[in-house]
Amino acid sequence: MKYSTIYIFLFFTLLTKAQIPVLDNYNQIWRTQSNNSSESMPLGGGDIGLNVWVEKGDLYFYFSRSGTFDEHNALLKLGRIKVTLTPNPFKDSEGFHQELVLKDGYVTIRHKNTKIKLWVDVFKPVIHLDLDSNTPLQLTASYESWRYKNRDSKGKANNANSYKWAPQGEIVTFKDSIAFENNGVKFYHRNREQTVFDVAVKQQKMESVKDQMINPLVNLTFGGFMTGDNLKPDGTYLGNYQNTDFKGFSLSSVKASKKQALEIHLQTSQNDINSWNKDLKNQISDYKIKGKQAEKNTIKWWNNFWNRSFIYTQKNQSSAKDSVYQIGQNYQLFRYMLGCNAYGKYPTKFNGGLFTVDPVFTNPDLNFTPDFRNWGGGTMTAQNQRLVYFPMVKSGDFDMMKSQLDYYLSLQKNAELRSQVYWKHGGASFTEQLENFGLPNPAEYEWKRPADYDPGMEYNAWLEYEWDTVFEFCQMMLQQKEYAGKDIQKYNPFIISCLRFFDEHYQYLAKERGRKALDANGHLILYPGSGAETYKMAYNSNSTISALQVITKQLLNLSEKELSKEALDYLKGFQTRIPPLNFRTFDGHTTLAPAKSWERVNNSEVPQLYPVYPWGIYGIGKPDLEIAQNTWNYDTDAIKFRSHIGWKQDNIFAARLGLTNEAAKYNLLKMANSGRRFPAFWGPGYDWVPDHNWGGSGMIGMQEMLLQEADGKIYLFPAWPKDWNVHFKLHASQNTTIEAELQNGELKVLKVVPEERKQDIINRLNN
Repeated sequence: MKYSTIYIFLFFTLLTKAQIPVLDNYNQIWRTQSNNSSESMPLGGGDIGLNVWVEKGDLYFYFSRSGTFDEHNALLKLGRIKVTLTPNPFKDSEGFHQELVLKDGYVTIRHKNTKIKLWVDVFKPVIHLDLDSNTPLQLTASYESWRYKNRDSKGKANNANSYKWAPQGEIVTFKDSIAFENNGVKFYHRNREQTVFDVAVKQQKMESVKDQMINPLVNLTFGGFMTGDNLKPDGTYLGNYQNTDFKGFSLSSVKASKKQALEIHLQTSQNDINSWNKDLKNQISDYKIKGKQAEKNTIKWWNNFWNRSFIYTQKNQSSAKDSVYQIGQNYQLFRYMLGCNAYGKYPTKFNGGLFTVDPVFTNPDLNFTPDFRNWGGGTMTAQNQRLVYFPMVKSGDFDMMKSQLDYYLSLQKNAELRSQVYWKHGGASFTEQLENFGLPNPAEYEWKRPADYDPGMEYNAWLEYEWDTVFEFCQMMLQQKEYAGKDIQKYNPFIISCLRFFDEHYQYLAKERGRKALDANGHLILYPGSGAETYKMAYNSNSTISALQVITKQLLNLSEKELSKEALDYLKGFQTRIPPLNFRTFDGHTTLAPAKSWERVNNSEVPQLYPVYPWGIYGIGKPDLEIAQNTWNYDTDAIKFRSHIGWKQDNIFAARLGLTNEAAKYNLLKMANSGRRFPAFWGPGYDWVPDHNWGGSGMIGMQEMLLQEADGKIYLFPAWPKDWNVHFKLHASQNTTIEAELQNGELKVLKVVPEERKQDIINRLNN
């Protein structure tokens, strides 16, 4: 009996150790208060993001919203809230509990019999704070703003806007309008008449078509109203946080109460100020009537979000929160951060998303306001942005991709005008660093240019001739149909326009140089071109050729019935003009080349592996995999540039190539805890904190380790270590979802929807 008891105990101990985590295990629970804003916790929903922390007994949160661009295209925060309770239960730090509840999408802060719940309505732009206490408490909620006055922006501070290192004259971040009104605080920023849009249009010689161009900055007004039923104005005060002065506007309880609520209603629009005020007022009135189900609807949304996709990980026979545990935790935490801007008008920015804080905590030399982030606010860098949005395909978050894809769609007219004005041909000309009005960033375009230099070109050693990155977003558009069966007809003309630019522009350039528009084989001469930002003045870059081949083929396959005969004929003709890929050898091994030739190396990307990812010409289950693996193993640049930091993709390349050990190594490095209090606040890498293209590339790498497709087959565990327990649910093409559980080296659960696709599964675990 004694020995039987021991065996039973050991059996259950081993079972416990091997247990794969569930979502609740990844909730972030903090037992101590934070030292400053860098130790904050993200919260959000819809298109709103908060950084929440408790410091010296007071609750603080920054709050941001997608699309709040000022005159200079800085992405401004909406402010900071400070909440103080009297008597203050948080003065005593013992027993403190702060938790991010992932499943339901809220944060709670507790101490003994006092609880604060913070949550954001997913469907309406409203932030909620609910206080519940066993004893009556006085609540003071203060709206704090550093934009209570005009602030000069000098030196590196302009890296937060579109002027960067090349401001034209004095740059001022103009003050907001802030005032008490109807027992609340109203605050807003309204853009002045002249913006960086006007400056860029003049700089880039687009004035002849200015009245045809979309301008997202003119008349833009953003802000909101803070209110609560038991609150009244309680004066203003001046203060200083992390060397930034601010002004506070306080609301305090009319009477101490056990239950109190605070709401912050947000409004953003491009119209006159009277209309903005009216819309805000109507929103608040309607919410009193229609907002009663808001919390239940928000919780339901988050529950559905987690049910449609997940990856939970744990090392075999381990219950410790080791490195394998961490990658599953941080996958979920970063996906949560992406979910906070599910429905923004603008895409989640690669350089911090909605969760930046005081810049001194990223770089102590950058002693600027909380509005600062490196690499601009309204500037979208395509090679970084695509890594934020590509993981949403396999996670099934197609609804969240709309803001990124429709962003490009909205700029089609401006991009086509570029081609017409500069070169008098068709097609949409998109650059790598793109302002939210479709023109190149003014600083990167360069002010000091030769008088006779092509006005359609950026005078920039890194960005010149790099305009193929739009195709990765065309790929995402096509995947909407391929994976989710969505109607993509609205995207078809956009994709064709992007292809047409390359077709017509490179024939135009060839005719500028000589008599013939095509080479001896009837192919386009893609010169000058670019292999990412790395291989410059390239001739027939493989990254460009891969994009043209794959996008044209997929568009014809997926949309043939939805295209006109004219469009079909054009695409089939264009397909014959795309050149073949280029190869070279290292020590007798055939590898993919960056291009046919190039003049210099500027950066450290590896576009010679872009035919592997994102373009999928080479990979598991596809021909000539050895050539791609040789590129990983023998290409000296590919080896030299290898890293896990920031936007580096080596974790993805290794997974796509079926290199399990290498994929494990680089994904463990990529998705390890960030070193900050919140584990998924990576960076700055090459960009800023939190580095969203770091997290996005990590998500992609893990997905590719677990699931890949080729020629109608679904490859399970193509680069996943057998001793890593995992439970995942991911999406595949043809409206397919795969849920699998690998435990102690054995596949325990496999659910495939629709079930007939189960016959397409190939389990590579034992290969």
